[in-house]
Amino acid sequence: MAHIVIDTNRCKGCYFCVKYCPKQIITISKQYNAIGYFPAELSPDKKDLCTGCKTCALMCPDTAIEVYK
Repeated sequence: MAHIVIDTNRCKGCYFCVKYCPKQIITISKQYNAIGYFPAELSPDKKDLCTGCKTCALMCPDTAIEVYK
């Protein structure tokens, strides 16, 4: 099963991954990260919908997302 891992401490909150995810399974965290941003996070109730398309990782300017298939 495909899934993603977001390094929340590297995320600056640009939300490109949220905008471009074709399945809309990435959301904005309600908690600050170590550098003071609200990072992106994988929605727990939708994590099984990930197809591993890698769009989120390609759009991330901080290389904070890893995709596993």
